[in-house]
Amino acid sequence: MGPLQGLKVIEFAGLSPGPFAAMMLADMGAEVLRIDRPQSRFRPLEPRFNLLDRNRRAIAVDIKTPQGVELVRRLAGTADALIEGFRPGAMERCGLGPDDLLALNPRLVYGRMTGWGQDGPLARVAGHDINYIALTGALDAIGQAGEPPVLPLNLVGDLGGGGMYLAFGMMCALWEAIRSGRGQVVDAAMVDGSASLMTMFHGFMAAGKWNGRGTSPTAGAAPYYGVYETSDGQYITIGAAEQPFYVELLRVTGLADEDLPDRADRRNWPALREQLEAVFRTKTRDEWDALLGQTDICFAPVLNLQEAPQHPHHRARNTYVEVDGIMQPAPAPRFGRTKPQTPSAGVEPGIDLAAALEPWGFTTSEINALRSSETAS
Repeated sequence: MGPLQGLKVIEFAGLSPGPFAAMMLADMGAEVLRIDRPQSRFRPLEPRFNLLDRNRRAIAVDIKTPQGVELVRRLAGTADALIEGFRPGAMERCGLGPDDLLALNPRLVYGRMTGWGQDGPLARVAGHDINYIALTGALDAIGQAGEPPVLPLNLVGDLGGGGMYLAFGMMCALWEAIRSGRGQVVDAAMVDGSASLMTMFHGFMAAGKWNGRGTSPTAGAAPYYGVYETSDGQYITIGAAEQPFYVELLRVTGLADEDLPDRADRRNWPALREQLEAVFRTKTRDEWDALLGQTDICFAPVLNLQEAPQHPHHRARNTYVEVDGIMQPAPAPRFGRTKPQTPSAGVEPGIDLAAALEPWGFTTSEINALRSSETAS
């Protein structure tokens, strides 16, 4: 059932960073109960397509009512952790802030997911992934030299700098609570996480080895580390950064006997790139895959989302699983002993109130009372 079996987490429904963190915990076996607003605006897809909601049950509660607040307080009293992603101060106004709930349950880890953080001049200002990564230099660093920055989907701000850092921070706090007996607040800000993801590049800049967007070898400036178009209009990737890999690249592509300029001199990179571009346009993507896929050139074809699950390597490792007819990434990472189960599809709140609340100690009569009073659905 996964290494987090027995961990009990309350999740307040929100946009992608919080649900992604909750998915990570639920994938690993935690008992996560999602609390939706009645008629929530956060449910843009059918449950089976809302993949970030997988592996947990859900109830709808109006936390602006005394009855709703009391229900959440009851749940928080036995929870190990809580996730919320509202603007700073919102939970406090409902009487469900950290001070309120830690007074009930001193061991509670209270995870807060925001864009700008709980304090600072921008704390209460609206924002999105694009804004957070812009303010940390992450956006400026991505793309080709002389061209506008390229948006990396919402991988860097929402998911990497947000959801993953929240999940990591909560596990750190939960580990500390085992020893101290005391919970605490985890202030996970997407702007902080995005900045943290850029740590290595700050080192490059300090050493004088960072010259801006699209200028570093691993940013596509070097001809031996980049994306190339093939004869069928598809793309492949080459990562022959180390000299032995580069030598193998030249051998397999037939360029070893050519009078090539020294790759160590950056002034030669445009000429080298032209030669590689010409070579890679002589075959299709799949032909290059067959020729280079098992070599030490550091090669991979560029696959789309439909193709990726069908690649032999992913199929051999079961990297993707199908749930209710929807292909999706399997839980990650992997464990040798406490292996996570196959994910279950997300559900609408109120599908089975009893199944949602019984693991939290509610009796049948209490659940029926909540249902009849419309406190929860």
